[in-house]
Amino acid sequence: MARVIAVCISEKRGTVKKPVDEITLKIDHGIIGDAHAGSWHRQISLLGNESVDRMRKMGLELNAGVFAENILTEGITLNTLPIGTRLRIGKSLVEVTQIGKECHNGCEIRKKTGFCVMPTDGIFAKVIEEGTIKSGDEITIEK
Repeated sequence: MARVIAVCISEKRGTVKKPVDEITLKIDHGIIGDAHAGSWHRQISLLGNESVDRMRKMGLELNAGVFAENILTEGITLNTLPIGTRLRIGKSLVEVTQIGKECHNGCEIRKKTGFCVMPTDGIFAKVIEEGTIKSGDEITIEK
C-alpha cells in the first residue's frame, strides 16, 4: 500500500520545509501556509522516501522536508507516473503536472554529494479536490 510518510511546509521560499501534523489543500492555491502555494502548476511537491533512502546511503542524515517536498511518500514510484495522473491522497485529489525540477543554484545536498534526487525523482501536482493530508494517509492512483 502506498502511503504518506510526512507532510511538510515552509513559510518562506528557499528554506527547508518542516514537518507538520497535517496540511490543508485548497483548489487553485495548493497548501495553505506554504510559501510555494499559488495559482500555478507546481502547487505541491512529492518525493518518495525510497529516493531519500538512496541519499541516506551516502552517509547523509536527512529529515523529511530537506528536499523541499511537501509530501514524503512510501510504496509508489512517483517519477514513473505520467503527467495527468490523478492521485487520491487521503480524501484529497491531486493531478501530476511535472516530473522533476532542477535544484536552485545547486542545492546543498548536491554540493556535498554531487547528486540530488529531486531533479529526477520528485514530482509536482495541482489540487483537484480540497482536503487535509496527514502522515499515514493512503495514496491511490485514480487515473
